[in-house]
Amino acid sequence: SLLLPPHTPRPAMVISIACIGAGYVGGPTCAVIALKGGENVRVTVVDVNEARIAAWNSDNLPIYEPGLEEIVKQCRGKNLFFSTDVAQAIKDSELIFVSVNTPTKTYGMGKGSAADVKYIESCARSIAEHAQSPKVVIEKSTVPARTAETLDRILRCNSRAGIEFEILSNPEFLAEGTAIADLLNPDRVLIGGPQTASGQVAVEKLASVYRHWVPTERIITTNTWSSELSKLAANAFLAQRVSSINAMSAICEATGADVTEVARAIGKDSRLGAKFLQAGVGFGGSCFQKDILNLCYLADSLNLPEVANYWRQVIILNDYQERRFSQRIIRCLFNTVSGKRIGVLGFAFKKNTGDTRESPSIYVCNYLLEEGAFLNIYDPKVSEMQIREDLKAAAAETSQRPADNVDKLVQVHSNAYDALRNVHAVVVLTEWDEFKELDFQRIYDTMLKPAYIFDGRILLDHKKLRAIGFDVEVIGKTVK
Repeated sequence: SLLLPPHTPRPAMVISIACIGAGYVGGPTCAVIALKGGENVRVTVVDVNEARIAAWNSDNLPIYEPGLEEIVKQCRGKNLFFSTDVAQAIKDSELIFVSVNTPTKTYGMGKGSAADVKYIESCARSIAEHAQSPKVVIEKSTVPARTAETLDRILRCNSRAGIEFEILSNPEFLAEGTAIADLLNPDRVLIGGPQTASGQVAVEKLASVYRHWVPTERIITTNTWSSELSKLAANAFLAQRVSSINAMSAICEATGADVTEVARAIGKDSRLGAKFLQAGVGFGGSCFQKDILNLCYLADSLNLPEVANYWRQVIILNDYQERRFSQRIIRCLFNTVSGKRIGVLGFAFKKNTGDTRESPSIYVCNYLLEEGAFLNIYDPKVSEMQIREDLKAAAAETSQRPADNVDKLVQVHSNAYDALRNVHAVVVLTEWDEFKELDFQRIYDTMLKPAYIFDGRILLDHKKLRAIGFDVEVIGKTVK
């Protein structure tokens, strides 16, 4: 063989990576891998949804995350590709991320709590059908504990003779709105794999991808089951903190305490820290509720009902917070919102994302619609189509004519001032920074009186609003 000249670096092997699923996890994760891996990686993100892939290949990406667009434009067509050809991506890759949706089941056994892993199984069968060489298959989706075992069995029962698979767990710990920052500077990267020689080789291959930018001491390796359960546990603990401070907010409102002061006081305790102590109308997003329900189902299936009931209470409290805030709006507006127009600021479940999955805004808006309110809604990143789809889906569970109600009672606006003109009340449901910069004197002048503001995110300057003339109602405190 031809020897390299002395002191010439040996060229690195290019690792071919596929990701099945071009959603909120797969897209950003692979974009950062491509950015940091450079010429050492070739990353292909595939999805059967042609419209989604077309969007990834356009100037209008299908999801919004600060910093994502710049990375995609820098890498796309060089070492980052988006395609609908799932079969070819499987054939060409060494590492395959499985990053498909695992929603809570809405049917059959485990309805309302178990994760629906049908898309995971579908991916496994596709990989088995098209793989022509050994593969490392990596769970990136949030999955029930021991899903790797299911993947392994499906792959081994359906693959060609002589083709070996290693199954790893590599859960994501991203917060929407800061996903790119989380990926570029992660607290930890968790890789779980079989405690076998071949399993550890697979773990090392995946770890080598992350080492392009993540310090080795932040790459944690465990067995597969610990990795899978750690993801559920992390989200359960975070959601628990949110429900805990929201429980305190109810006590604060009843006693005259200020939940922000309470949060600041307990957050100074080094054993607790200040993160996830921001009271609000409730938590949302694709993970918290789904993962806690999954954890409850797991505990029930292991005959641990006390454990399941403990974690279920976190969701019960979150539902209570959403309901309590909605009822407060109605109570303050003289016990009826029927025929009244209410301006809603924010529909995404948090700022800096267009994601509305499990958003508290859906629940609050649906509650007000059921009471006969007219809603003017503005969110800077959520489309009118998405807002209407979410509200119709929510209304379908409680109303006989959901489509009629939503189309008749809801208007979606492209700016805040139009949304808040001639309304009885303003309701803040997402903590977008731009809402703090609004000219509230201008808004007050166009509203019906008494003019109410309900701040569900403790976002605004309440003293200034009171000085203008607003009646101000805030989560977790009384404004006088």
